[in-house]
Amino acid sequence: MIILTRLRSFLNPITSSIAFYPTLYAITAVTLGLMMKFAESKGISTFLQKNAATMVVNDVDTARNILTTLIAGGISMLVFSFSMVMLLLSQAASNYSPRVLPSLISNRKHQTILGIFLGSILYNVFTIIGIDPTGKEAYQLPGFSLLLGIASSIIALAAFVYFIHSISTSIQINNILRDIFNTSHDRLSHLIENSDDNDDFPDTSEWYTYNTLKSGTIQNISISGLLQFVKDADTRIDVLVIKGTYVYLNAPFVKSEKELEEDQIKELFKNFNYSESELVSDNYILGFKQIAEIGIKAMSPGINDPGTALDAINYIAELLALRMQKNDTHTVKNEENQNVINLKATDFKVLIYNIMAPFRTYCKHDMTVTQQLFAMLIHLKQQKAKDPSYYEIIQREARLLLEDSKEVITNQVDTQVVKNLYARLSD
Repeated sequence: MIILTRLRSFLNPITSSIAFYPTLYAITAVTLGLMMKFAESKGISTFLQKNAATMVVNDVDTARNILTTLIAGGISMLVFSFSMVMLLLSQAASNYSPRVLPSLISNRKHQTILGIFLGSILYNVFTIIGIDPTGKEAYQLPGFSLLLGIASSIIALAAFVYFIHSISTSIQINNILRDIFNTSHDRLSHLIENSDDNDDFPDTSEWYTYNTLKSGTIQNISISGLLQFVKDADTRIDVLVIKGTYVYLNAPFVKSEKELEEDQIKELFKNFNYSESELVSDNYILGFKQIAEIGIKAMSPGINDPGTALDAINYIAELLALRMQKNDTHTVKNEENQNVINLKATDFKVLIYNIMAPFRTYCKHDMTVTQQLFAMLIHLKQQKAKDPSYYEIIQREARLLLEDSKEVITNQVDTQVVKNLYARLSD
């Protein structure tokens, strides 16, 4: 039971693989091919011949030619589609940010289409193998299997037409930004809805500290698995690392109220997933990072696309406004409504600083981007906040932006515009 619980928590890294859905479709096609062999042995094609003769191919050579053509055509579509996916990933990495690759690879539409191609090919291969040589009087051509093979190829052809449309829209930066924003927004909204205002947790300075057993990036934590662990071990734990950060070998990792045995420590660490794939659906902080990197790269001399930078800032502003409704701390309660797990989260101060610092460094020379950054801070200053200290943090970032802007903006009119924007924020 605990294995299934932990597997559900780590399902996203598994399904994000580009081979996941194609593998499922391939297994389904092979299974269907074997089932059809059994059905043919029971005379299903004979039944079809008697009731719908026009839908059955009776000539062996014709059946072989049809299946050979379908298999060759399916392989051609599969190769072309795979090449297009690789081209999409290459362009996205070079034009936007390499960090968007995991979200593009995990696109279920593209995985499903590749799976349909692969499944159709494998099914037709099993069907053509089932065609026996001519000369047997009692031999019945697998007409029903052939009919299903033709139907699967028609579905694959329709999927190919849709694939061309989907691949052409997926590479557009507006769609990439919107998808990242929607995923981050949904994940953050889920955390806010399931958060509790009572996040008090006891002092853990005297608790037992356990270090990491290996280095790597913690991309996901099985909360349900940890709840089961603290229940079985009758303890409370304080997770010292932030999800999405790289942890070093033998670094402080987790604290436990009670001393744990060696087998319990190993079982505890199984609830932490090490992975280098950055999936926004698991960690909303990655959404901030990816959108910010796209906006900053758009301002590089080689791309010089302020419009994309402005769109990125707008998406960040909406996510930050939502983040202001969440506390910096996050605790998890058990069935008795007791705080038993304390999770470290990225502070709002650290989050907004890590976003604003690169924008201030690489975009302060552009007045349109600078004005948009001030507009974002003004918007955030007007939002409701879970913690009043958030407003002071926003004011601090505005002051830093003003100081950096003064260093590069020499025009008096532009300087006055920046000062007026800062004055609006200080009102």
